[in-house]
Amino acid sequence: MQKKALILLSGGLDSITTLALAQQQGFQCYTLSFNYGQRHNAELVAAQKIATHYGVVEHKIVKLGLDAIGGSALTDEHIAVPQTLGAGIPVTYVPARNTIFLSFALGWAEVLQCHDIFIGVNAVDYSGYPDCRPEFIQAFQTLANLATKVGVEGEVIKIHTPLISLSKAQIIQQGLALGVDYAQTVSCYSADAEGRACGTCDACRLRKIGFHDAGVSDPTRYQV
Repeated sequence: MQKKALILLSGGLDSITTLALAQQQGFQCYTLSFNYGQRHNAELVAAQKIATHYGVVEHKIVKLGLDAIGGSALTDEHIAVPQTLGAGIPVTYVPARNTIFLSFALGWAEVLQCHDIFIGVNAVDYSGYPDCRPEFIQAFQTLANLATKVGVEGEVIKIHTPLISLSKAQIIQQGLALGVDYAQTVSCYSADAEGRACGTCDACRLRKIGFHDAGVSDPTRYQV
């Protein structure tokens, strides 16, 4: 029987590559996205299109209200998205986001009787978010196997992070080798209603550098 995998799908560059890798490994894929109160829904539109393109078994969009607590430029309209890279953890960090996302993924995985969860976190070319580090993933995997019925009954739940030690250029090269169309993706923190990227935020900066270092043309649609 084909093994099931649950993939967190944001609609961005990293998550589409993670989905493509999971399919290459022979998993029957389910995808999960979140409407968490972010500034725009362009990435959710992209995620739905990507899920359809890859023919996943089921794609869910779960509505969360992280904008109710704010604390991030991505969920609080009173905090501007920075256009330059500053010191320390940036204001685009969303408090506890990956902990919350993985917890929802863990719940659905139990329902699906799925023991493999994929997330496209990266600890090389990223913005310094604490919930993208290997230490966090290892700790959450320990929690997952302590806090679930399947874990207590002796099954092992694994959190897969195939991109965690890759540069953005390496991620892009790996995705292109798998036939990924990065024009489908939205990574920008300030994308417009048509999904066009601002070209200046931290996510856009990392994405641009990635395509440049990979030696391939950037298919991103920019506002200017």
